[in-house]
Amino acid sequence: MRRRALIAAAAGLAVVTSATPATFAASEASSAAKPPPGVTARPLSSDPLHLATRAADQAVAGGLDDLRKGVDEAWHRTRIIPGAGGLYFAAYERTYKGLPVIGGDAVVVVDSAGRVRETISASGPTTGVPTTAAVPAADALAAARTRLDRVDDTAAPHLVVLAYGPKARLAWEATVAGVAGGRPSIRHVYVDARTREIAGSYDDVRAGTGTGYYNGQVTIQTAGTGGSYSMTDPTRPGIRCGGQSGATYTGYDDIWGNGLGTNLETACVDVLYGAQRMWDMLRNWLGFNGINGSGGGHPARVGLNDVNAYWNGSYVNFGHSSDNQRQMTSMDFVAHEYSHVITGYYTPYPYPEAEALDEGAGDIFGALTEHYANNPMDPPDYQVGEKVNLVGQGPVRYMYNPSLMGDLNCYTQNSNDIYELAGPLNHWFYLLAEGSTPGGGKPSSPICSGGPFSVTGVGIQKAGKIFMGGLLRRTSFWTYANARVMTLLSAVALYGAGSRECASTRDAWTAVGVPAQLSEPRCTFVTPDFSLSPTPNSGDVQPGGSVSATVTTQTTAGAPQTVGLAASGLPSGATATFTPASVTSGGSSSLTIATSASTPQGTYSVVIRGTGSTAAHTAVYTLRVVV
Repeated sequence: MRRRALIAAAAGLAVVTSATPATFAASEASSAAKPPPGVTARPLSSDPLHLATRAADQAVAGGLDDLRKGVDEAWHRTRIIPGAGGLYFAAYERTYKGLPVIGGDAVVVVDSAGRVRETISASGPTTGVPTTAAVPAADALAAARTRLDRVDDTAAPHLVVLAYGPKARLAWEATVAGVAGGRPSIRHVYVDARTREIAGSYDDVRAGTGTGYYNGQVTIQTAGTGGSYSMTDPTRPGIRCGGQSGATYTGYDDIWGNGLGTNLETACVDVLYGAQRMWDMLRNWLGFNGINGSGGGHPARVGLNDVNAYWNGSYVNFGHSSDNQRQMTSMDFVAHEYSHVITGYYTPYPYPEAEALDEGAGDIFGALTEHYANNPMDPPDYQVGEKVNLVGQGPVRYMYNPSLMGDLNCYTQNSNDIYELAGPLNHWFYLLAEGSTPGGGKPSSPICSGGPFSVTGVGIQKAGKIFMGGLLRRTSFWTYANARVMTLLSAVALYGAGSRECASTRDAWTAVGVPAQLSEPRCTFVTPDFSLSPTPNSGDVQPGGSVSATVTTQTTAGAPQTVGLAASGLPSGATATFTPASVTSGGSSSLTIATSASTPQGTYSVVIRGTGSTAAHTAVYTLRVVV
């Protein structure tokens, strides 16, 4: 579901200037202040994109912070993308003696005033790597061919510097296309150019899992007039839909589909509707331009004869459910597949964790699109594939509790299954958006061992902005640890270190078992807390009698919160009531313990528990039943 264009040392790439920020600004200011005779001074461009691009290029030219490079290296800008909060994200790839450095990329974050806010690099300078191969290209291609069951096409291998691992090395990148495990595959294989060892690989074709097909009667943007229409979106470049030949569906009128799950024109209605809603969500909620960040998209095909769907770097392709009664084209699945256009900007880290994060990202974009569209035929939720019944088992994933489908709730490094390992990212996003106990009919979400008492949700739109900001800071080294750091940087940039959003981002990661990192920013938001105490803290009562105490709560940090009260550890025949049953911290409640005639005498430790939104505390009341 993703494709990366390798960086050539020459054509098509912007070469960074050698001017430093200071000299660049000074030279422009000087020329603006003293124009040649008879020439009116032209003011500096105030266009935010121009300012951001210039500032980012100056930062890499000057080797700012993480952007250091060796004497044989050069940076090449590949794109600059606007994001939420007035930020721009400029991506660069590195070459070493003219060879692409795989895993040597960087991101520069710039604001709309042209100020560099962050520099992020996947690796440091490359030095001392030989550039002459000892292994012939033909041998590298032969090794790559063994990764597929059937090879239909190949591309000539080319040399790269592989920066993954503890030491950079020269490698052949060989690309083979065909079939693996009965599924289409376009696999990039890295073969050590000195030892013939296969150093890693990744697949452009990323297979997904399905969702429903039916959105009801909807309005979609199509092209044409006067008896000649096409399922092409004229307002969203690149978005169109057709069959397996690649030809876009056409018709004599602008009425499409019949609502049946086996009808492919109906499937294209669902694809266009989902892609158009995703496009609008990316623009209106996340500040992202189109599907690719540059105002463009990609076509879709339906009718794939497989229980599968995928993105192959050029188009998305949708199959059908296992009973062949429905196409895999509901909103969340369409958004999932198109999300790989976004994540496909990056050379993937050739290990399961990076692929798992990409799959989790697809589910996140699916949930965001469903919530944005708010279509009553497919109400927004955090289930994946709930309408298609893909293989007769209902949803394929539950974001709020991934373990319901056998996926991981809590992060571990001991899984190689990308869908299982995507669970913690889905779980994190739900906790960030909705919280651990959201109410309003939304399900509660478990917290992993060692996590906070609870997580407070910030809403799905804010959660989406924070996630997207983290994604746009991504380099090729994409792990759960890096995702935690980058989303926290995003939360701080968007909402501030002292914000609830920063604290909830942090707490949600801890709640799914991703530990704190030394490089992450510190959230200074104070989590609300309270204390709990009974007065008096003991009392005597005869069987059949009652005793009372005042339970006092006190806000000890942050804002007051509602505290629910309960008691346990009562002797047989005794009951406890609180009036009122819940208080705002800082208030008090009256505790009454009543015994029955059969309550045995003795001394009992009654545990009073106060449960708030961010904390829970206990206090002990000593009850003595005497005759």
